[in-house]
Amino acid sequence: MNETGQTGRLSVLAAAWVVARRDFVAILFSRSFLFFLLGPLFPVVVAALAGSVGQRVDATAAQPEVGIVMTGADADAMVGAHDALAARLGEGLPNFVVLKRLAPGEAYDPADAFEGRQANIAAVLSGTPRAPMLTGPTDRIHSWSGVIAMVAAQAVAGPMGPWPDVTLKSTISSSANERAGRLKTAQAAQMLLFLLTMMLAGMVLSNLVEEKGNKIIEVLAAAIPMDSVFLGKLFAMLAVSLVGIAVWGGVGTTLYLAAGSAVPHLPTPAVGWPLLIVLGVIYFSMAYLLLGSVFLSIGSMATTVREVQTISMPVTMMQLMVFFLASYAMTLPGSGIEVFAVLFPFSSPFAMLARAAQDPALWPHVGAVIGQGAWVLLLVRGGSALFRKRVMKSGPGRVRKKGARARWKRRATAGSAVAASNL
Repeated sequence: MNETGQTGRLSVLAAAWVVARRDFVAILFSRSFLFFLLGPLFPVVVAALAGSVGQRVDATAAQPEVGIVMTGADADAMVGAHDALAARLGEGLPNFVVLKRLAPGEAYDPADAFEGRQANIAAVLSGTPRAPMLTGPTDRIHSWSGVIAMVAAQAVAGPMGPWPDVTLKSTISSSANERAGRLKTAQAAQMLLFLLTMMLAGMVLSNLVEEKGNKIIEVLAAAIPMDSVFLGKLFAMLAVSLVGIAVWGGVGTTLYLAAGSAVPHLPTPAVGWPLLIVLGVIYFSMAYLLLGSVFLSIGSMATTVREVQTISMPVTMMQLMVFFLASYAMTLPGSGIEVFAVLFPFSSPFAMLARAAQDPALWPHVGAVIGQGAWVLLLVRGGSALFRKRVMKSGPGRVRKKGARARWKRRATAGSAVAASNL
């Protein structure tokens, strides 16, 4: 007790803030944190480059060409009809390339066009527009027979005057299409939440095991309440994870904007994109804290990295099952399985994020966040009690016995000293 009459021991929240600030600053300004940030970016950059190259290769390979071997007039008529139809049909027609303009009465074997060719010729069109002949692989010529017949008919008919303009009238998307689109957005949000949680929650476990090996955790536990240690470590690792997500999100947004239309756009969620992002951050925090509190309890029972891997494997598998539960419940809104997924603490963040993408109602999220926060506190209390019992060996009864034994030894020593002085 100090001169003001107050004890020097910090409260639970104040001590948790001290631990969280210590861990956050130590990790954020470490050299390993830079590699932690760069680690997930390398696969993303490599995947983006590979996807760009693969898209270029597919685009090159996906442009099959039909070689035309006809007389000059017939070849020009076929190319003109193709261009006229391509302007209206878009990408439904293969490209036409004139391989050889035959003189009247000149014979030519279409199979010769495939020998030593360097162009992307998939089939050869010969004969006349009134009697076209398509030579090539079986699957190609059967799939293109209708297209070639249409082009040949257009070539025979010649110019047909101006094409009539078609008036377009858009309709509001149906409820079925809207529900299917929101379901895709919910699935993508769930998958992203699961990947981030599983990738980042393990930091809590590794940090605790490292400090157990260095005896730092025991020094902290002797100075402040164990609940504060667990809370501080959880929120410090959460803050570090949010910093990492902010960096990755900035890089991902830049790549998304740079890709433009090459990246598919997800349908707008029911609550809108800004609110879905806010709820995503909140539910990631809840999922991280719930799983992190379990990992802290595991760390209290493990003494080596090998034991950590052995004990955490069932938890990882159970988390995967929880994700499958939330994914299945997402397809059955309002059903009993969806209500169970919402109430079960470990699946609740995933189920509620999916509901935000499909249902515009906001009041269920308030109750869900409060319930998830209560479960975090319960798991932290349980984990800290397990740590005290298994690691610190300081259960309440044992503390009282040790204290009584210490007082008895002090009294016995003092009595012996008095007796010796009297002699």
